[in-house]
Amino acid sequence: MRLSQMHFKTLREVPAEAEIPSHIWLLRGGMIRKLASGIYGFMHMGFRSYRKIEEIVRQEMDAKGAQEIHMSAINPAELWMESGRWHAMGPELWRLKDRHGRDFCLGPTHEEVFTDIVRSEVSSYRQLPLNLYHIQIKYRDEARPRFGLMRSREFVMKDAYSFDRDYEGLDRSYALMYDAYIRVFSRCGLSCNVVEADSGAIGGKVSHEFIVPADVGESEIAHCASCGMAATTDRAATRDDPPQDGPELETEEILTPGIKTIDDLVSFVGFSPKKTIKALLLAVYGEDNEIKEYVAAFIRGDRELNMTKLTNALGVPPHMAEFADEALMGPETGCVGGFTGPVGLRNCRFVVDSELPGCKNMLAGACKTDYHMLNVNYGRDYKADILTDIKMIREGDPCPVCGAPVSLSRGMELGHLFKLGTKYSDSMGAYYKDEKMQDIPIVMGCYGIGVTRTLAAVVEMYHDDDGIIWPVSVAPYHVMVTVVKAGDAEQAELGERIYGQLLDEGIEVLLDDRDERPGVKFKDADMIGLPVRITVGKKAAQGLVEYRLRREQGFSEMGAAEAVAKAAALIRAEIRGSAPG
Repeated sequence: MRLSQMHFKTLREVPAEAEIPSHIWLLRGGMIRKLASGIYGFMHMGFRSYRKIEEIVRQEMDAKGAQEIHMSAINPAELWMESGRWHAMGPELWRLKDRHGRDFCLGPTHEEVFTDIVRSEVSSYRQLPLNLYHIQIKYRDEARPRFGLMRSREFVMKDAYSFDRDYEGLDRSYALMYDAYIRVFSRCGLSCNVVEADSGAIGGKVSHEFIVPADVGESEIAHCASCGMAATTDRAATRDDPPQDGPELETEEILTPGIKTIDDLVSFVGFSPKKTIKALLLAVYGEDNEIKEYVAAFIRGDRELNMTKLTNALGVPPHMAEFADEALMGPETGCVGGFTGPVGLRNCRFVVDSELPGCKNMLAGACKTDYHMLNVNYGRDYKADILTDIKMIREGDPCPVCGAPVSLSRGMELGHLFKLGTKYSDSMGAYYKDEKMQDIPIVMGCYGIGVTRTLAAVVEMYHDDDGIIWPVSVAPYHVMVTVVKAGDAEQAELGERIYGQLLDEGIEVLLDDRDERPGVKFKDADMIGLPVRITVGKKAAQGLVEYRLRREQGFSEMGAAEAVAKAAALIRAEIRGSAPG
């Protein structure tokens, strides 16, 4: 491709909305263009790289026996109502009506659609196992789209769905997808950590995320260097501190005027925060958006609430629980803003962290303005409706598996595997007949890869202060031939000859034959970051060029034929190393 004929524009300034390197360089390098908040279009070179990632995904899925189909992004509401997710997905589900008033949604994922296909067309155990996938545009009405392709409202995802006779079959399907994902990301030049994760609105009890470590990542990971435990912090279990011994003392109210926070309380009373109880009050809503119940969550004062664990314990979607207005709920429950504790609180469901029953003689709010209560003990003074782990794991906490200190880090989620079990089969009636002609629910798995997010992750991992550094496997083109002075006949002729020879070798090459200043050409070449650059300059008459790898500093001067041969050999070798499994 000749750059003089390409629709191509780079940006000299960093766009105001771009916060992270991948967003900056994809915009500045002319790879993507913003259409609206969280909505991006792909320009020529960005689309070429996107399609290469898509093809890597397709090859690895096909290698595992998955079959590609293509479903509409528009889903009828009836399917989502059958599964129960029409309301459970909350405001992120992009709903719309047709001219006849019929409800639809723009699919954020396709469990319902694929389950509907299989329940209609699979009836016998002889037709299983089955794995179907598609690569499709998805939609989520994100409250805060940010970081370009990392958290957008429209994105491309590969989602696959396995259908098995039993859980042993699901384990085999899951293992195949796990291996396929390792290969996909490796071929894209990415090294992923696989961590246990919360299943969220997708469902199922077992799921794993594929995370690329990055300081800008939105996923926080807890990991243990001793035993290898790794999980997202919203999923990671915590170890309770050992129970305390000693007698339970009588409760006593103490005056704490204007002392409403744990920090102020421990300073005023001189207690350790570990000797206090923190109360967090929530309102849980029904499908009619009316308050269904109030919930009081209690954790130790030095802990932080894990909202994912809490909503999972309550069995409600996250969007249907929010922190309550204490003034509004006070008359019904007896809570007092800043002074709420478990004693005297009424008409609330109590969710108590698993650590508190082992804590003796705690300090808590007295449900009375300007008063707290000493010597509050679980069992005697209050009891849980739900007793479970609802605290967030912290840096240095003991590993839930081996007890060694855990570390926290951040990363970007690129893929997610779910063992759905019979969640959708049961709710939507997807059954097969076994050898005895009995109806058995199909056991399902779900497997997603963010294709556009993977593109952003590659740039996030491979860039420098001058622009992108594409791995060969996903580079929009492999070689940039830069003619320094397009009006110089000898430079133009040599540039054309190199360009033609590379094309004859089957190498994807971009010829910068524009009538632009050399500095502009060099800056653009660095910004778009093709793996190899061959510069044709003032020594063209001698047949000499500059050969440079974008991932390395400096260049080598050599003959044009040698540069062509060297570039072709490098590209072929790296493509072979990234061949399908």
